[in-house]
Amino acid sequence: MTHHTDQARAWKLIEEIGICMLVTHDGTGDELRARPMSAHASQEDDTISFLIDIRDHKDDEVEINDNVCLTFADNSGYRYVSVTGTANVVDDRQKIDELWSTSARAFWKSKDDPNIRVLRVRPALAEFWDNPGKIVTTVKMAAAALSGSKPNLGDNRKVVL
Repeated sequence: MTHHTDQARAWKLIEEIGICMLVTHDGTGDELRARPMSAHASQEDDTISFLIDIRDHKDDEVEINDNVCLTFADNSGYRYVSVTGTANVVDDRQKIDELWSTSARAFWKSKDDPNIRVLRVRPALAEFWDNPGKIVTTVKMAAAALSGSKPNLGDNRKVVL
């Protein structure tokens, strides 16, 4: 598989899975924190964006240490992506309007809330595991256990984004 195809595959998995754990460094920069977030991926812009609330201090964490990790998991489909990159926070009202969705209303009454910001991640590296699904994976694991061989559970690639 070519590098370009692997890149496209990683981006497609990120878009399809959509929810990830955003891992940042805490306020002192020493400890790691993870929380689930709704990701908005744009391969064209080379960014993965999130709506955040500045009252939750993600912006402070990113200012101290801009290295982040995003982990996407589709457990039912046995598909996973880990992304490392750098993040920054911007007050981009046009982008907030673009990313606004019904689910955002669970956190803010309006897209005009002055506490909303966009957290932009520029991905550097991704690693993905794209498996054929639960049934096929279960059958392959059972066959490998019976035969004593190692199962081929799909594709695993590391790719520069």
